[in-house]
Amino acid sequence: MLSQAEFQANALSVLSAHQIKTDPADLATWGTDWTRSFVVDPLAVVFPESVEQVVQIVKKAPEWGVALVPSGGRTGLSGGAVAPNREVVVSLDRMNAILDFLENDKIVHCQAGVITQQLQEVAHQHGLFYPVDFSSSGSSQIGGNIATNAGGIRVIRYGLTRRWVAGLTVVTGTGAVLRLNHGLVKNATGYDLRHLFIGSEGTLGIVVEAEIRLIPTPATQQVMVLAIPQLLDILKVLRVFQDSLELSAFEFFSELALQKVQAHRDLQRPFTRSSPFYALLEYDENEFEQAQQTFAAAVDAGWVADGVVSQSLSQASALWELREGISESIAPYTPYKNDISVRIGEIPEFLADVEKVVAQNYPDLEVVWFGHIGDGNVHLNILRPPNVSIDEFYERCHTISPQLFALIQARNGSISAEHGVGLLKRDFLSYSRSEEEIQAMRQMKRIFDPHNILNPNKLLATSQ
Repeated sequence: MLSQAEFQANALSVLSAHQIKTDPADLATWGTDWTRSFVVDPLAVVFPESVEQVVQIVKKAPEWGVALVPSGGRTGLSGGAVAPNREVVVSLDRMNAILDFLENDKIVHCQAGVITQQLQEVAHQHGLFYPVDFSSSGSSQIGGNIATNAGGIRVIRYGLTRRWVAGLTVVTGTGAVLRLNHGLVKNATGYDLRHLFIGSEGTLGIVVEAEIRLIPTPATQQVMVLAIPQLLDILKVLRVFQDSLELSAFEFFSELALQKVQAHRDLQRPFTRSSPFYALLEYDENEFEQAQQTFAAAVDAGWVADGVVSQSLSQASALWELREGISESIAPYTPYKNDISVRIGEIPEFLADVEKVVAQNYPDLEVVWFGHIGDGNVHLNILRPPNVSIDEFYERCHTISPQLFALIQARNGSISAEHGVGLLKRDFLSYSRSEEEIQAMRQMKRIFDPHNILNPNKLLATSQ
């Protein structure tokens, strides 16, 4: 196996010394993601500053005998950016420029290392809006968002990252540079390869540039938080509000989730009385009266026990903290995360079935529920007790996961709605994908990455 000194000597033919890191602290930082539960053992971290440097790294990797792990903001929750087996991490941190703004097309052309929040700010400067948003937008990168087809809090209205990618530049595992779609609205010239790379988790190519479509800034949004006594009534509440309003978000979280975020961020509770479940809705401020009428109808029906509405932007932001702060608040517990989805109409019965599995298998553990229930996606987070080692805890949860995934499989759902497969869900992929689909994915992997150097053993097990 190549030593660090040997790799560094080889890499200096492509990169400058300041673009290569081998210090143990740097390796620990860039070799992992937010899962924090996998062994981290990269050989080195490299920081290309141009598409050509990425091409040269990819072309030289087979000659050097190294595999590559593409790395963005490392905010993933599936182990997709982890380097556990002496891989070289290819960080896009320094490819972070806004290359162009196409005013007539409302498109930003940017490098993959641009932070999501930076893109949102650029959109705002031009009087436009980039709608993909999530709690990690201040550190996640556009390339990583594309590689995982990131969703977030406003999918119900604006869809996933895929919807906003107008063009893509990718370096494949052979070192070929593919410039895909060029920002066109209409392009009927055969296979749209752009969509193969969106959601491919860096296993087919490294996203180096993207053309991102923007939209006009929407109306000012108002936020409402509702107390919901019965889990099975959540979908009824969603339906009645969707029939009345143009919702931008419909988020769900449990009482325990509220307790965790309240303690972590020292926030005020929205209501004096606790409720088993809560929903956060966002909608255009000019629909306030209709929202009030719908709220009153939901209360009369017995689906909602209480509610609070933002009266200012600062209050709306404070209410959003109750939901967006959850992931950060439970991070110290090293949670075992299940990011799952089914069709929206199946949500109530599915959640009831999942609760039975949880109660049977985790009676001694804290379980935090939250999610974007308006798009069928819920997050089940099992918290690790302080007296249990990470390895023991993850082994227990991993062993029980098939029971949960069987419920998903029975409903043709997804074992990973928006976090990706990575290492965490790789061995369970067959619960969401047929053998024929998996074989087709393997064939695509061989076409675009014949040397198996790009994020090996992620998404698809290398040994199979």
